[in-house]
Amino acid sequence: MVLAGSSAGSLCWHVGGPTDSFGDGLAPFTDGLGLLPYGNGVHDDLADQPRRRVFGELVSSGALPGGYATEDGVGLHYRGTELAEAVTIRPGARAWWVTPAPNGAARSDPVVARRIGLSPPSPL
Repeated sequence: MVLAGSSAGSLCWHVGGPTDSFGDGLAPFTDGLGLLPYGNGVHDDLADQPRRRVFGELVSSGALPGGYATEDGVGLHYRGTELAEAVTIRPGARAWWVTPAPNGAARSDPVVARRIGLSPPSPL
């Protein structure tokens, strides 16, 4: 089975994540299909919205299970329900494994993404 999508198209396969699909601000979406048993944070690198903070708050409060956040241009490749790797079309972009931390905050550990895409054209 292949599941694909970016933004809300990624959130829907997971348990949920923060979304702006319901209005101007970020709101928790917790009714995902749950085919992947993790929380999901998308657009984790957008400067105009506090997505990283909100996803961390949802995970640390228990509203969402720990899960993966992705910067734009990063995809998550699962085998079954286990992350096989993160891939990216943007140099230096990453994913993050986000879990509750003992201090009541969230811990974000980087997941290095493998760069994929077309090879540069060869000189004639």
